[in-house]
Amino acid sequence: MTEAPQSNSTFPRPSVFILTGIPGLAGTQVWLTLIFGPMYLLTLLGNGTLLAVVRIDTTLHQPMLLLLATLAATDMGLATSIAPGLLAVLWLGPQPIPYAACLAQMFFVHALTAMESGVLLAMACDRAVAVGRPLHYPILVTKARVGYAALALALKAMAIVVPFPLLVRRFEHFRAKNIDHAYCEHMAVVELVVGNTRANNLYGLALSLAVSGIDILGIAGSYGLIAHTVLRLPTREARAKAFGTCSSHICVILAFYVPGLFSYLTHRFGRHTVPKPVHILLSNIYLLLPPSLNPLIYGARTKQIRERLLETFTLRKKKL
Repeated sequence: MTEAPQSNSTFPRPSVFILTGIPGLAGTQVWLTLIFGPMYLLTLLGNGTLLAVVRIDTTLHQPMLLLLATLAATDMGLATSIAPGLLAVLWLGPQPIPYAACLAQMFFVHALTAMESGVLLAMACDRAVAVGRPLHYPILVTKARVGYAALALALKAMAIVVPFPLLVRRFEHFRAKNIDHAYCEHMAVVELVVGNTRANNLYGLALSLAVSGIDILGIAGSYGLIAHTVLRLPTREARAKAFGTCSSHICVILAFYVPGLFSYLTHRFGRHTVPKPVHILLSNIYLLLPPSLNPLIYGARTKQIRERLLETFTLRKKKL
């Protein structure tokens, strides 16, 4: 669909949009706070604890754990960009959001999503080097290079997402100011504009395919190299140990990409078969589920972090 429907009630660009939440669930939206509220709290506590542990303990300043800290910071930013507004809409009903704030939220949601995908790719490459070239790993993967990689990923995410708010800002007339969503998602706002939206649609599709597609191919290639290396190891114990170093990352990848791809496919190809409330609900789960699960997955399966947390709790218990 390249043309937004024309309407006799079109009006100039509004100063405020109204986020209506999940359409069709007005009477039951408040109960969803019992799901999304704990997810956001778990995101803050889990990722905040992980960041604190890595920052305080200098022995954890290793490339893999620094990438994990980058992922935790990205998770906190992504969840915080939508969760407060989402919970307000679910609990209190439709909420106003200034036009500029809507564009800013659009930028941060999409930029942090692209950042998270890039960090997962960097972590896959890190594991590929650790398993495939263990003797050269300390030379090839250093803290400085991890820092440069994180900076490059952040700059790339910002650069490719900047066109989203700019493409929306060029429209001067809208047919409504109520956004049938819980946050300012790009296409949800585009549905309200009056004018030719072909550029928005094409750029959104190209960006989704390019970012997710390239990152998924990179991750698949990295794990192809890992599998090739692991299968050549002489003993079953050695293969299990090598695979164990990647198991946490595989779980995180699945938690991020599976809901994301399902949400994307239902939006692009199932708009007439999948109810709109289901699609919007999935898009919120997609942005909040991985940030809430990631610290649990890594906290439980990363030996250094697990030991550091146990040591901290043990010392506090002894003091009490």
